[in-house]
Amino acid sequence: MSSRTESLWHATHQLRSFTPLSGNHETDIAIVGGGITGLTAAVILSRAGQRVTILERDRIGSGETGNTTSHLTEAVDGRYQRIAKDFGSDGARLVARASREAIDWIERSICGGVQCGFQRLPGYLYTEREWDLEWLADELDAARTAGCDVVWDDHPPTPFPTRGAIRWNNQGQVHATAYLEALVDQALATGVRICDATRVVGVHDDEPCRVETTAGTVRANHVFVAANVPVNNRVLLHTKLAAYRSYAIAAAIDPPEVSGLLWDTDNPYHYTRWQRLGGQTYLIVGGEDHKTGEEVETEACYDRLLTYARQRYGISEVAFRWSGQIIEPADGLPFIGLNAMSQRVYVATGYSGNGMTFGTSAGMIVSDQILGKPNPYAELFDATRIKLLASAYDYVKENIQVAVHLITNRLTSIDVEDQPIQALRPGDGGIFESDEGKVAVCRDATGVIHACSAVCTHLGCDVGWNEAEQTWDCPCHGSRFSPDGAVLNGPAVGDLRRIPVTTLAR
Repeated sequence: MSSRTESLWHATHQLRSFTPLSGNHETDIAIVGGGITGLTAAVILSRAGQRVTILERDRIGSGETGNTTSHLTEAVDGRYQRIAKDFGSDGARLVARASREAIDWIERSICGGVQCGFQRLPGYLYTEREWDLEWLADELDAARTAGCDVVWDDHPPTPFPTRGAIRWNNQGQVHATAYLEALVDQALATGVRICDATRVVGVHDDEPCRVETTAGTVRANHVFVAANVPVNNRVLLHTKLAAYRSYAIAAAIDPPEVSGLLWDTDNPYHYTRWQRLGGQTYLIVGGEDHKTGEEVETEACYDRLLTYARQRYGISEVAFRWSGQIIEPADGLPFIGLNAMSQRVYVATGYSGNGMTFGTSAGMIVSDQILGKPNPYAELFDATRIKLLASAYDYVKENIQVAVHLITNRLTSIDVEDQPIQALRPGDGGIFESDEGKVAVCRDATGVIHACSAVCTHLGCDVGWNEAEQTWDCPCHGSRFSPDGAVLNGPAVGDLRRIPVTTLAR
């Protein structure tokens, strides 16, 4: 398997770049993040006559939208049994309806002539295990009660035997970055200003709001932080979230492909779909999720995924491989709406594995809130909600893990490398003791050694080396950094402190 990590979407559809912000700027709405959530909101708000500016840290689509497997479905990862128990039957119906409306919006919003690879097709939640059948039957009942168009299927269209499946009718799929290109075209046509390569380092709910970047300040009547994890609200929101890495591979195959989206009941579970591009069909398989920063040998995740795909689909070679960051909410539903203790700053996060549909819903919900329009889903997804019964176990579990990392990282030398720094091979990294304290040291693919502080700039946990992605990952809240310490994923906004290699003892 190739060691290069690039999504099928980025490899087959490159998005254009835009001029970074330079100096100060005023606008009606400032949107932080240029993925599906931010672009959806930008299109809706600009159509309503608002001046909109998008601030993207890297390039449009470079975040999690470009690293998805792009399933469009109301078969939400939170599962309808749990949602109905924790949010009531009305809440479950709202989740299903919001998801359907998001898919409909995506279908309607594709520009004429743009090949976004959109397709309607069924989705199947299947099991290969006899002992999962009772749970699956209960999920079928819960989904049906929630208003989903679902039926039982004894023989889902898999090329291997199963015990049965729930079939969701009229789901969808799309080429992720080609769809973003369509949204970009619509945004530009209505006057949206897009600034990429612009890092936001602070959001302030002043009057007007103030967005601080490394290149200037943007003042706006409202701010929508549409990044995967908001850069603000370190305690009231971040403690209700957990970051996980999820992996994907794409293999060129000969037709016929299966007409459907597939999800199994394994733990960690797997998700599969097919995409036809330029006469070639690709099998896309994802899964092997784990808590960000807690898996050192991440190459093994790709190896396990390849073994799974080889055994069930007979693939022999992988054309593309990539990973994405999934943000899991403590109570099973995304947090969308006004930020805690804010009057004009909005957030959206916690989409679990349903970022394309929930991201679209978030753009629609927040746009209505900014425009003063009632939205039927705003209360359910309220970003300030605290569902104690629904989230207590997951909330305590995740935050105890954060406390453990903070304590053990400060008081012990767990995971500290014993080998000399100069012995690191290209692609290797580790945490070393030095006069500077714990130092994150790696040797990149070109042989250059980089050293920086091992302390995450978000809340102070120690980062760990991710060998497959060649990144430093924080196990507490999912921040990720490049080999030389540059921030790649929030909630951290500052780079790891660089340390001259010549000052290290080894």
